[in-house]
Amino acid sequence: MKKILFAASEVVPFIKTGGLADVAGSLPKYFQADEYDVRIILPKYACMNSAYATDLERVLECQVDLNWRSQYAGILVTKVNGITCYLIDNEYYFAGPAPYDNIYLDAEKFAFFSKAVLTVLPMLDFCPDVIHCHDWQTGLIPVFLKAQFAADPFYRYIRTVHTIHNLKFQGRWYIDAVKDITGLPDEYFSYDKLESYGKANLLKGGLVYADAITTVSQSYAEEIQSSDGGEGLDGLIRARNNSLTGICNGIDYHEFDPSNDSLIYTPFTGDIKAFKAENKRRLQEEHDLIPDDNAFLIGMVTRLTDQKGLDLLEYIKEEIISIPGVQMIILGTGEARYEDMLRDFANRHKGSVSVFIHYSEMIAHRIYAGCDAFLMPSLFEPCGLSQLMALRYGTVPCVRETGGLKDTVEAYNEFEHTGTGFSFHNYNAHEMLYMIRYANKIFRDAPGEWEEIIRRGMACDFSWNHSAREYEKLYTHLIDEANSWKKAEEDRIKEEKKRLAEEEKKQKKEAKKPAKTTAKKKTAAASKKTETAAAKKPAKTDAKKK
Repeated sequence: MKKILFAASEVVPFIKTGGLADVAGSLPKYFQADEYDVRIILPKYACMNSAYATDLERVLECQVDLNWRSQYAGILVTKVNGITCYLIDNEYYFAGPAPYDNIYLDAEKFAFFSKAVLTVLPMLDFCPDVIHCHDWQTGLIPVFLKAQFAADPFYRYIRTVHTIHNLKFQGRWYIDAVKDITGLPDEYFSYDKLESYGKANLLKGGLVYADAITTVSQSYAEEIQSSDGGEGLDGLIRARNNSLTGICNGIDYHEFDPSNDSLIYTPFTGDIKAFKAENKRRLQEEHDLIPDDNAFLIGMVTRLTDQKGLDLLEYIKEEIISIPGVQMIILGTGEARYEDMLRDFANRHKGSVSVFIHYSEMIAHRIYAGCDAFLMPSLFEPCGLSQLMALRYGTVPCVRETGGLKDTVEAYNEFEHTGTGFSFHNYNAHEMLYMIRYANKIFRDAPGEWEEIIRRGMACDFSWNHSAREYEKLYTHLIDEANSWKKAEEDRIKEEKKRLAEEEKKQKKEAKKPAKTTAKKKTAAASKKTETAAAKKPAKTDAKKK
């Protein structure tokens, strides 16, 4: 049985702020249970989902050494969907109203979490073959493993994988502060290790010391090796290219199942037209949009930031909504300027624009099911999950060709009658506008083609099954490599013991040789003495006779 430990700062269903939580919570369920024992470890936040806080069993308590600090850690355990989940409890670090805070607080918080993960493993009697780390918050696990735990036989053969979900977030803080927090010696803060542009970089530490690196799509793996997409770490990532793999994320097809989703208005029963029409009509009625079956309803479920293309939307939004028959519904939170911009946009276009400045799982599912098109004009997108959910529910993605969006959405080709969505290449507002106008044209003028686009999208398989098989190959490679190294070390030790034993035997044999030689010499000397005495005796007798 291969043992895998997922270490992440957020995991569905306990706590979620973004796609990382979906990945860490969903992927473990898709490994082959007869071959893999996959477990999860995360912080126990005070702000976690209260529905899961009552079923936790406290199994141990210990102290975690963090340089000169000695901090309490309680370990609680529960099972979710058959997966064992450990939660590390420390109210000093995890009692805030949100999982993340300012970096000067988070640097110590997640250094503690990383050290605690390694500290508690022997007490849990669980020695993973691979620890799978996620983003900068767990970047110190591979570092601590090499620097402070490798001498212990328990940890010697543990391998680490580090997944980059978003290279933009790196956990950079002052070197002296990180030295004080971690207790790592000076040599770990050189330019080829944790130092990056004058600061300590926790993500970089993970990328330097992990045995393998993955990103969440093949295109993103290529983009982060360029100066444009590398966020200052492209040189390191190019240097570790042989250890880098792009594995596309998936979604949980049990949770996102249009035929069995209690959050949407009408389930999918095989009739695409009826499914889309009913969910669209109900969505319009419930959220103050003019009910119109012929409207081209565009949805967005997004963080309201530059990365998600909100600056393009801000620039061109009036021209989009002026396209006859276009409606928009947007759900998300983020930067205050974009929240204010969207509120004003909705107020000026009542009946055509509906905006929700918060997050609701129910509204999100209804947007996926009820819209005609789903807009994702991202500046960069490591993978993206929303376009996969849109495809699953028959909503046609309209995306920018970057990262995982490029890998998962095939652009429509009207001549070959292929494709699952629409796309634009350059990060340009008018290119985005042209794409939307073209999608609207196909929606209105070629309804049969539009339905075929939906059908092809819904037929795609972006469940975790394929991704899990790719991770299994990676884990197997690392485990086989560790076992080979372990066997080679055992053989070397065996040969060394054999050599020492033979040497000792030889020394004992040599030690006996001088003793035998001395005895022979004494015997020879005594014999000679006797012979001499015997030779003299007759001479004395002859003398007496004379």
